Amino acid sequence: MGLGLASPATAFDVPSGQQITLQEVLVEDLGGETWLRFRFVAPQIAEGPDAIAYDLAAPDMEYLCHAVALPYMVEHALTGQMIVVSLADRVVEFGSADPDATQFFEAFRPKDGVCIWEGL
Repeated sequence: MGLGLASPATAFDVPSGQQITLQEVLVEDLGGETWLRFRFVAPQIAEGPDAIAYDLAAPDMEYLCHAVALPYMVEHALTGQMIVVSLADRVVEFGSADPDATQFFEAFRPKDGVCIWEGL
């Protein structure tokens, strides 16, 4: 498993307009690659009539990779082959199942200061 590096309650504004809070950053070694997991809480993706659906949240995840993950890697001298940005409508412990939670994930490869979408 990984090492938690970020303190919670760092908030970010994203293209969809929803308020997103950084829950944690985890660093994992998976099959010889280092994966950096940026886990965010996004209450507005919860199911319901006013929910922000995946199609509106996907640009948020790309934005968070560029605006949060890449600078975080530089600031903390981290390297990694994969960045996973996840949004959850509530705090969910990593590796735990919560069938009531809404969660979205996207994977990116950092290359030359850019996040390249990998798709999960």
